[in-house]
Amino acid sequence: MRDHPQSERGASETPPEIWTGRATNRMQWLLASAGAACMALGIELAVDSAWTSGIAPLLMAVVGCVAAGLLMLFGTLAFVHVAVRVDKDSLEVRCGHMGLPRRRIPLSHVVGADFAPRVTPCQWGGWGYRWRPEKGTAVVVRRGEGVVLDLVEGRKFTVTVDDAEAAVRVIRDRLRVLAGPAPGA
Repeated sequence: MRDHPQSERGASETPPEIWTGRATNRMQWLLASAGAACMALGIELAVDSAWTSGIAPLLMAVVGCVAAGLLMLFGTLAFVHVAVRVDKDSLEVRCGHMGLPRRRIPLSHVVGADFAPRVTPCQWGGWGYRWRPEKGTAVVVRRGEGVVLDLVEGRKFTVTVDDAEAAVRVIRDRLRVLAGPAPGA
């Protein structure tokens, strides 16, 4: 589904002032519910426990379950969806419902933009905010199309987003404007 009618614009039309896109992963809700179940188990142990082996094992079990549950719950909810925004100055990526983690990349730090037709969590070692020395940094919330930015100093940044081709066109248009007129033109 394409959310951006401006992506079907003709070559003569100007790019939109602000381009926005999203990507969603409903599978993360399943993992978040597993985190909530771990938290519930920890709370249940704390409230209704008949452990006769002492307080230390009980406390360790309760803290372990609650901590694991919180990590799973908040770690997965942060990557249920990603929102990408391209304006005249920057590309901004916001994750989850609270918009954290967030990354803002000034377009003056972008050398080029490419469309990646298939970005997978396996390529990056899983879902979420990822870093691999040979590939750069990525925000991967689902398998599918994405935008790959070539940054100054040879770094790369990848983000999965719906209608990534339109995002790449807008970014390239912005880069041409930032570069100014060609020499001798």
